[in-house]
Amino acid sequence: MSSYVNPDALVSTEWLAEHLKAPDLRIVDASWYLPTMSRNGKAEYNDAHIPGAVFFDIDEIADLDVPLPHMLPNPEKFAARMRRLGIGDGNRIVVYDGSDVHLSAPRAWWMFRVFGHTDVAVLNGGFKKWKAEGRPVEDLPPLPRERHFTARRNDLLVRDVDQVRTNIGSKREQVVDARSKGRFDGTEAEPRIGLRGGHIPGSLNVPSSLMTDPTTGLFQSAEALKDIFGKAGVDLSKPVVNTCGSGVSACILTLGMHLLGHRQVAVYDGSWTEWAGRTDLPAEVA
Repeated sequence: MSSYVNPDALVSTEWLAEHLKAPDLRIVDASWYLPTMSRNGKAEYNDAHIPGAVFFDIDEIADLDVPLPHMLPNPEKFAARMRRLGIGDGNRIVVYDGSDVHLSAPRAWWMFRVFGHTDVAVLNGGFKKWKAEGRPVEDLPPLPRERHFTARRNDLLVRDVDQVRTNIGSKREQVVDARSKGRFDGTEAEPRIGLRGGHIPGSLNVPSSLMTDPTTGLFQSAEALKDIFGKAGVDLSKPVVNTCGSGVSACILTLGMHLLGHRQVAVYDGSWTEWAGRTDLPAEVA
């Protein structure tokens, strides 16, 4: 991982095993799955998780007063939930999930960064690699001691629908869509029933699954990431807004760009679920 500009955004299973009992370390299971995957992150966590891990519920640590899924909560709610999980200022946080492609851990990683906590990393290879190596798991619920967590939102890391709509004309930022090519092109149905297909006009497509090496299950090397983004037409010297179906897999691209040292990267939180749900907003199809 030394060829990354920001290698500390990932930790290996070996590193985590060595530091499992470190007093300042907090381990977070942020497993979440698409509606079509027939998996339940909380149920799987209850069955088995890395020792000491707490469960980060992306659907609940959210703004529940809007009709869109898992939108960012306000800083007060985020801080309250983190305190309840025993996560506080000064902690080193490692986030993982149970998917094959680092599906949701990067969303939690990004949320911590949005609210000012930058000492956070994603477990490279996730829970799947941890289990395959025969490392310890438990099904006991942790009993975390409440800690003080300071949350200050960094709006530079977030975009809303009005900003993205304005950007269609200004083209100040590249919009990069993390969904599959079929969903991006509008030839494959969206997992959320009734949602139209297509993409935000002018956006580029980099499926988030490409961020993971299918052979090793690890995040792609720096060289491979540069090649993937370059072939899609993404200029990593210019600002980027990542989008996807509902703001989760966009964070996988954001992590990939962060590993390469890109500093001007935001996530459109409402993503395609918000955009496609509004009839006043344009869409392109293949």
